Amino acid sequence: MLSNRFQNGMETARLVWSRLPRSEEGDLDGVGLLSTTSNRNCVESLDYEVIENYAYREEQAQRGKLFVGYNVGMKWFFALLIGIGTGFAAVFINISVENFAGWKFSLTFKIIQKSYLAGCLIYILINLALVFSSVYIITQFAPAAAGSGIPEIKGYLNGIDIPGILLLRTLIGKIFGSIGSVGGGLALGKEGPLVHTGACIASLLGQGGSTKYHISSRWLQGFKSDRDRRDLVTCGCAAGVAAAFRAPVGGVLFALEEVTSWWRSQLMWRVFFTSAIVAVVVRAAMGWCKSGNCGHFGSGGFIIWDISGGQEDYSFEELLPMAVIGVIGGLLGALFNQLTIYVTRWRRNYLHKKGNRVKIYEACLISVITSVISFGLPLLRKCSPCPDSDPASEIECPRAPGMYGNYVNVRYAHIVNYCLFLSQDDAIRNLFSAKTIHDSAPKAFWVGGTQHIRRETSSILLLSLAKQYVMFYTLAVITFGTAVPAGQFVPGIMIGSTYGRLVGIFTVNHYKKLNIEEGTYALLGAASFLGGSMRMTVSLCVIMVEITNNLKLLPLIMLVLLISKAVGDAFNEGLYEEQARLRGIPLLEPRPKYEMRKMTAKEACRNQKVLSLPRVVKVADVVSILQSNKHNGFPVIDHTRNGETLVIGLMLRSHLLVLLQSKIDFQHSPLPCDPRGGSQGIRHNFSEFAKPVSSKGISINDIHLSSDDLEMYIDLAPFLNPSPYVVPEDMSLTKVISFLQYTFVVPRASRMIGVITRKDLLIEEETDSTTMELQSTSVRFNGRGQRHEKRLLVGNADAERPLLNGLLIQDHDIQHHTSTT
Repeated sequence: MLSNRFQNGMETARLVWSRLPRSEEGDLDGVGLLSTTSNRNCVESLDYEVIENYAYREEQAQRGKLFVGYNVGMKWFFALLIGIGTGFAAVFINISVENFAGWKFSLTFKIIQKSYLAGCLIYILINLALVFSSVYIITQFAPAAAGSGIPEIKGYLNGIDIPGILLLRTLIGKIFGSIGSVGGGLALGKEGPLVHTGACIASLLGQGGSTKYHISSRWLQGFKSDRDRRDLVTCGCAAGVAAAFRAPVGGVLFALEEVTSWWRSQLMWRVFFTSAIVAVVVRAAMGWCKSGNCGHFGSGGFIIWDISGGQEDYSFEELLPMAVIGVIGGLLGALFNQLTIYVTRWRRNYLHKKGNRVKIYEACLISVITSVISFGLPLLRKCSPCPDSDPASEIECPRAPGMYGNYVNVRYAHIVNYCLFLSQDDAIRNLFSAKTIHDSAPKAFWVGGTQHIRRETSSILLLSLAKQYVMFYTLAVITFGTAVPAGQFVPGIMIGSTYGRLVGIFTVNHYKKLNIEEGTYALLGAASFLGGSMRMTVSLCVIMVEITNNLKLLPLIMLVLLISKAVGDAFNEGLYEEQARLRGIPLLEPRPKYEMRKMTAKEACRNQKVLSLPRVVKVADVVSILQSNKHNGFPVIDHTRNGETLVIGLMLRSHLLVLLQSKIDFQHSPLPCDPRGGSQGIRHNFSEFAKPVSSKGISINDIHLSSDDLEMYIDLAPFLNPSPYVVPEDMSLTKVISFLQYTFVVPRASRMIGVITRKDLLIEEETDSTTMELQSTSVRFNGRGQRHEKRLLVGNADAERPLLNGLLIQDHDIQHHTSTT
């Protein structure tokens, strides 16, 4: 009877799981997301530019100041929601990881008292179960949640639409996958995934939830454009860093330095506000957990390694070993990046091609290897029991493992072997320990429920440190790239703090009269490795200061970061840039390559044949063009009375699909209509043209048209972008790259209307608040935003790039040449 019920329950669970889709839109590979050449060619750019067509202008004309105030207020409200949501997600992940680790260590310690072999087996099985749950969720439910997610988010904020990275399923997979992979003891962290988690929360809030899973709210669907989503995702990235490190200022600087390709002062305030909300939520959660409401969660989980009581001052003689730490960090960080490139490329080309089952086997095998090393490495040393605590004795016996959030409390030399048998936060906290003992006094620790002591010598200590460094460095290299959520912040800190402590030991032995703390050198080593691997400087410097609560170390951290970044840049690019390249994410660097100065816009077009559309186009022709290519934008041309071909704007593929699906703009006549004279421009709400976030949106294959529909026409004038970016054919690519959008390349125009400089765009408000005037011009605006006397073809006033150093206003009647993206 019981077995039948169990079998029925298993069948029901399989049925429910089988109904879950295996991927959101096709087969997404979380590790090699866009790895093939064909996928690279199909990458779609996000439309950050405001398309000022007639429909948009009529919609804006109907909105008054009340709507503008409401829109600003909603942006701040969304920033508040993003901070609260990311903070609660971080609290849930940290409490879950700490409780799994606490139960795991407590059970292991109890079994060790009876049998070391049984304890090792239980420890391996628990870690294996946690890692298996993580990799199974990723491979079967949310493949886009694999890895740290930072390269994908960086690509999104760079203007690349990567399907699947901001979906609800990705958020769920990221949260529960991080709990399994970090709780399972793998050599990775949860800080990178928290950045991706914050970005997913921000994106889902911006679109009002998930319509696919019927979890949506209409009143939250106020920001559907790519431009608004970009701002929200930026807030989410900063919130993720602030939650991971309890570093709100570091989160703001991380978003500014590492992931965004643009910045606005208006956004700075909202990002800072979001990070502050996260800090308040995390602080409140930690205060609530101190009363024992969070199980094994205690002082661990949230990274805060307070070493404010460490080294007070440093001498000039210490600058040399600190500079050596910077050089070592740059070399080892560049080597780490190169090794991960080789391993990731081998996985993509050979291992992961064999399917999801091989990915599961790989993650489970790495879990077993990591568990065996972390459990067996400390047993290579013999110990003696620690005597009872005596006030007159120099030996301080640590507390027994329990519900403290610091399961094996160790210090100085004995931390070397036991770092791998701790939660990562606790291991780093002990490596950063500022209490240095300059003799061979006994060191106490717990193992098997019994306190032990050990006398360390310098040779044994150095050997143990080197052994731990090699083991964890190797584990971090082979673990990074598996099909689990994986961050590299905490592993990088552990690796760097290990060799930093080594240099500190040499410095202590060499400068015996100086008040030197090895924990200071461990901190500098961690900063140097992260700087040499990730190439972060300002944000990483602030994060390290915030998590250590020691402002006195700021100049030293700045020194090692500058040296490590300079050394690392001599060999390869940063970790996230290299991983983005391996995933086929075409990031545009903020600084153009030097070779681009010698190339012109015409050369970049490569004499390609541009597919253009007439202003009034037949529906059958539109369908044929969309089916025959994957272009995302098409120039729209018209003809003058003299038969001259003119470019009148740009039509996006997504907008064409919306028009074909709705069919309300079809007309029988092939003649153009006047969009300003009738109701043609307001048949659609402008938000209807917004593409669903992180998905492929409408496909031409999803649209069904009858034979009568194919014989009708569409006038594209009300829906195209009438002011796309236009550059002359001899402009260098160093200038063209600043536009980052579809750019028309045309022959030099022979006629010029005028020149616009910076002072021409400064607005002077008259006493009548309904009237504004541009300086040095005769252009006036009434209260409804309508212009009189002359029309300026300057495009979007809120453009992302500075174009005000003498902007030539040329005649709009320019000949069609070609375009580049």
